[in-house]
Amino acid sequence: MKLTFLIDNRCDNTELEAEHGLSVLIETDSVKILFDGGASDKFLKNAEKMGINLSDVDYAVISHGHFDHTGGIPAFCGINSKAVILLHKNALRTSSDGIHWTKDELEAIRPRIRFTEGPEKLAENIYLTGTVPVGEDFKPTEKFYYREITKEGNTGIYEDDMSHEQCLVIKEDTGLYVFSGCSHRGVINGLNACKKLFPGEKVKVMMAGMHLYSTTPEKRIEVVNSVSAEDIDIIIPVHCTGKDGICMFEEILGNRCAAAKTGDVLNF
Repeated sequence: MKLTFLIDNRCDNTELEAEHGLSVLIETDSVKILFDGGASDKFLKNAEKMGINLSDVDYAVISHGHFDHTGGIPAFCGINSKAVILLHKNALRTSSDGIHWTKDELEAIRPRIRFTEGPEKLAENIYLTGTVPVGEDFKPTEKFYYREITKEGNTGIYEDDMSHEQCLVIKEDTGLYVFSGCSHRGVINGLNACKKLFPGEKVKVMMAGMHLYSTTPEKRIEVVNSVSAEDIDIIIPVHCTGKDGICMFEEILGNRCAAAKTGDVLNF
């Protein structure tokens, strides 16, 4: 498997651009998957500079309905005419942090969207979890809100339960490869949802944004320790994990941590 980080918050390559967003090209022996579409079309420009052709990508997986994971999808659809867009059915909720596609962009993309809810099979040994389950006592690292217009024409503001968040899991001979965009429903919950789809299989690699940059120091330590205690060969903290969280993972995990940045390529 080959992972190419087309956009992330961090970048050491002066020829490429970074932004608050995430987009990763996942290449297996059988399929090419674009995991998230950044906050803009910068990931496409980076791909071009890296000599990467995205026109033959088979699937575009959207981890959840926030702007920093979906902003470049309309531009991606302009250069790729075949990829199925996998988007949770609740991801189009209206919020300041939500998807910022125009009405025309959405209508152009809609015929290519496969709306998800529960577990969804993309290909042999490749699944989306659908909504990541959480327990009644789960507390997110940050809360989000969305607007909804009722039948009476009144607008209500509601706390977003982030039910539109989903994880991707790929089973290879060496184990499971788990991908989470922001882990708004808890990184361990997402991990467990992936493991449930392949009972008894070892997790080889987990790549995740963990939304720790804006949480409390106590919560950051709790999440880093719980993830580090899992039996995972390589953990790749990205995007909203934040520099403090990433540094903690590097200190605890040593060479078990691969803190990827824009332009990095990892082969497994």
